[in-house]
Amino acid sequence: MLPPALTAARPHVPVLLDAVLRQLAPADGEVFVDGTFGAGGYSSAILGAADTRVIAIDRDATAIAAGSAVRAAAAGRLTLVEGRFSALADHVRGLGLQAVDGVVLDIGVSSMQLDQAARGFSFLREGPLDMRMGSDGPSAADHVNRLAQAELANVIYAYGEEPRARAIARAIVAARTETPIVTTPGLVRAVERATGPQRARDRIHPATRTFQALRIFVNDELAELAAALSGAEQILRAGGRLVVVSFHSLEDRIVKRFMTERSGHRPAASRHLPAQSQGPEPSFTLPFKGHVAAEEAEAEANPRARSAKLRCAVRTAAPAWPAFRDVPQALEVS
Repeated sequence: MLPPALTAARPHVPVLLDAVLRQLAPADGEVFVDGTFGAGGYSSAILGAADTRVIAIDRDATAIAAGSAVRAAAAGRLTLVEGRFSALADHVRGLGLQAVDGVVLDIGVSSMQLDQAARGFSFLREGPLDMRMGSDGPSAADHVNRLAQAELANVIYAYGEEPRARAIARAIVAARTETPIVTTPGLVRAVERATGPQRARDRIHPATRTFQALRIFVNDELAELAAALSGAEQILRAGGRLVVVSFHSLEDRIVKRFMTERSGHRPAASRHLPAQSQGPEPSFTLPFKGHVAAEEAEAEANPRARSAKLRCAVRTAAPAWPAFRDVPQALEVS
């Protein structure tokens, strides 16, 4: 049970919290990295489960600022770091540590970011078309108004898995010639020029995949994830646990590929022959096959949990492999 101070400081219960704690198994004296601090749900739970220390990372300055209450309640056991989780190994070493006992990553946009209209992540809220998790680099509006039609279609198709990507890109280019697209409703209207408005039988809004694609592209999320997985491999001690919660297939494929490869599993050359182990000694073992999904009660209470997948790997004593860069070629947008 969480101490009262930490319970009061935690603003929400994150997805698959019980499963995350089960796999991390926090114990007194251990050190953990929460690579995606967000609203502090995982960090608070880890701190409340045992006498642990947590290094929490977030590239969003507002998340770090909002975490002051959790940090105060943790009485010196929580260190907040503003930065990208792709550099988590550097962040940890910069604090004078060479190894940690666990790393947890909750991939994608946080509910806190979605709820802030001024961040421009959600088509459900009117705001500027920004979508940056940090404050650096081009915004979604910059890309929407500058990318060539073919590049825009590639982004929407590759990162949003949107089958109508070409038509949507064509509609966006037509709309921006009339007036720049600088707000979330402006982008929704441009998408609807190609798809029509949402119909009662539509499972998701027609702009959902386009917004997802642009968010991933703006923040370079898949390359960031690949680098974070390698970083976790570098700083986890033998027996340390890596727990990753993802929410859509692009993220989950990368996590699955990383854990499968680095646990020594290889596809068989023939279905009649056993798989052949090649390459370096496995740097991870897998405590269970496949993934953990939300139970029915959690999925009912929190719609975001319905698509969540938790995967876990346990570090061996083998040296870390070369940096993981296996983002599919189809996702490399020129």
